[in-house]
Amino acid sequence: MVTIPAIDMVATGKNITKMRKDAGLTVRDLQEMFGFTTPQAIYKWQHGTAMPTIDNLVVLAIVFGVHIDEIIVIDNGIQAQVGA
Repeated sequence: MVTIPAIDMVATGKNITKMRKDAGLTVRDLQEMFGFTTPQAIYKWQHGTAMPTIDNLVVLAIVFGVHIDEIIVIDNGIQAQVGA
């Protein structure tokens, strides 16, 4: 058995919400920065039902002034059988 890290989407979403608020930004602010026609993608990120794409994570990291790995929350508790 090997422990495979996985992204904790709910915790990552909470992290995005906290960082957005700490930066003094609204969901609408992020929506405009990304050029989205609706805020739905951002709400999905915040609720942990979807993850930002890699390029959107890069933008979030720049906007929040952090590294990408400070946005993503990793859950190290998943074990899986690897190999033949």
